[in-house]
Amino acid sequence: MEQLKKVLEQCLTDGLYQIVVSNPRRKEGVQKIKVRPVMIRGELLYQESRFIGTQVFHENVPADKLITNVIYEAETGFRQVEIRARGWQATALIGRKGNLTLKKKKAAQICLPEPEHNRKKKYILDENVPVGFLQDLGIQTAKGHIIKDKFNKFKQINRFLEFIEDVLPSFPSERPVKIIDFGCGKSYLTFAMYYYLKVLKQYDVEINGLDRKADVIDTCSRLSAKYGYENLHFHQGDIKDYMQTGRVDMVVTLHACDTATDYALEKAVKWGAEVILCVPCCQHELNAQMQCAPLQEIFSYGLIKERAAALFTDALRGQLLEAKGYDVQILEFIDMEHTPKNIMLRCVKRRRGCNDDAERQYRRRKEEQTAACMEFLQVQPTLAKLFQE
Repeated sequence: MEQLKKVLEQCLTDGLYQIVVSNPRRKEGVQKIKVRPVMIRGELLYQESRFIGTQVFHENVPADKLITNVIYEAETGFRQVEIRARGWQATALIGRKGNLTLKKKKAAQICLPEPEHNRKKKYILDENVPVGFLQDLGIQTAKGHIIKDKFNKFKQINRFLEFIEDVLPSFPSERPVKIIDFGCGKSYLTFAMYYYLKVLKQYDVEINGLDRKADVIDTCSRLSAKYGYENLHFHQGDIKDYMQTGRVDMVVTLHACDTATDYALEKAVKWGAEVILCVPCCQHELNAQMQCAPLQEIFSYGLIKERAAALFTDALRGQLLEAKGYDVQILEFIDMEHTPKNIMLRCVKRRRGCNDDAERQYRRRKEEQTAACMEFLQVQPTLAKLFQE
């Protein structure tokens, strides 16, 4: 493989365009590897893309590791390596006994693109445009630059706005859009939601944020008045006790603790909200209830039971909402590396009316299936009890 190593070193010196490692020896596992140069934070690296079935896995490696990896794959897993560089190309064929045949020839000069990772992501909120609430909440400088250790929060805000962008067709056009944000906290996302809908999208919108902490509500109310956000209001109170008259178009509940999420979801359904965006938190209820005999040995591991209970809680919430006329998606809100509390339930009301025969049958089937799941796990979630009441 010394000959292949020299060609690889030369292609990195001359200007690599692409390496393709193909013709695998095994049917399972990695079927192909593509390599291209990328520039990440000013450092030239090489992105290895490994194709397994319909999935692609990426890893960025330095030059020395790239050469080691390609030679290893040629020795152990693949029969062909194609290399394309500035002004030449080469093909290495590897036989059964490891014997290598290398053919190299001149090729038409190609204009190599500047190495880049992925194109710079275009966020809904431009990271270079000063926005008052981002500055006051400590995310952005006075000149509009995102503070380095707050960039994950900035990405989270934009990810949330992407979810809202997807549900805009569900909002009314003939009257103001009414939104309630339960457990709004410091209101990063509440301010972003108002700014996006009112300032950027020009919607006639009214948003009410609710939180139990008086000092948080006072701060948010002052900021709302400072920015002239006339239809963004904040109230102190508990989700269970919150009363609302009239129609609500969207209910947002982000990180409401444990069963507080269930009370928010029940109110959203009662109000006929077209859209529900829910990021649950601290799902303890089912962990204390689950007494499933077939899974008893698995649940003897406390950590496994705790995590399973959290997932079952959100899955049952999704099914209960399906039975109430919503199409439910369970999505990753932000990357797992930033927080384990990253599941979002995005619920959009189905257009079919509850008097439609197919819809009635669908809801009845969902109710029966969900009841069977709860019986198997020996649980009775708060949301199920609230819907029964």
